[in-house]
Amino acid sequence: MTDALPDRLLTHLRHVDLAVPDYDKQLDFYAGVWGLTKVAEDSGISFLAAEGSPEQYVVRLRKADEKRLDLVSYGAASAADVDTLAEQLLADGVRLISQPGKVDTPGGGYGFRFFDGDGRTVEVSAEVEARRHRRIEEKEAIPVRLSHVVLNSPDLDATRAWYERHLGFRLSDTLSSPHMGEVMHFMRISNQHHSMALAKGPHTSLHHVSFEMRGLDEYMRGSGRVMRSGARKIWGPGRHMAGDNTFTYFLDPHGNTVEYTTELEELDEDTWHPHVYDFSRPEVTDQWGTANPMNELVAKESFNDVDPGVFVAPPV
Repeated sequence: MTDALPDRLLTHLRHVDLAVPDYDKQLDFYAGVWGLTKVAEDSGISFLAAEGSPEQYVVRLRKADEKRLDLVSYGAASAADVDTLAEQLLADGVRLISQPGKVDTPGGGYGFRFFDGDGRTVEVSAEVEARRHRRIEEKEAIPVRLSHVVLNSPDLDATRAWYERHLGFRLSDTLSSPHMGEVMHFMRISNQHHSMALAKGPHTSLHHVSFEMRGLDEYMRGSGRVMRSGARKIWGPGRHMAGDNTFTYFLDPHGNTVEYTTELEELDEDTWHPHVYDFSRPEVTDQWGTANPMNELVAKESFNDVDPGVFVAPPV
């Protein structure tokens, strides 16, 4: 199956863009408690960077009447790769929102937008100006970078196949259980275990957005700060088996799940073979045994609200 997959044109996850009704409360959370830096703001839209990341921003917030996932953005190595991907998607019948061209967001660049198989807006761009960033210091408990995004899909295998066929994602691992079958696919576009995962959910929605911390101490200090803020913790702290990364999950003010993580596994792609892990075994969901048990109620927290559906995110 791997031989039939297309060449990989994506390089990394750039940013996740959210629309929210209570914009001020959401901005206060991400730019305050969560530890991101507001780098630009204009009439109900703000761009938030991670101090250790060269990306211009990792989260964009937009004031809107409806809560939704506006888009997920990925990087490509060159403008030529952007053009190649757009041509491939068009040839495969994928609906483009825009043709490749100038990107009018901080850092500029060259890119385009299209719909994935579930109707989400995806952006791919190259030649975005790198942001002046810095090394995160010891005990500095703020995000270094965006780690990964997890998306809920009512048709898990179809969505996996779409991302493999059209965007060159590879399967790293799968979570399954005897009574639920397969519930999550971890997908990669580099040697990082996953930059995206797909979760089986009752509807199309955002499952969670994850942020990488400097190390274990900073991860724990950051988790403690968010807990003390009164934000609702839903799961953690603990350490997953798939990806071998740490986790603490919280709800932002609009009920989106956000995660602090660190030490996500890097794979030898030439020798890696995907595992199927039985997540009903407690050591699979949490190797340490320190997190509250994963159960149906915890899982439902990240089903999130039904996304309103296909939406062409504005270009700013």
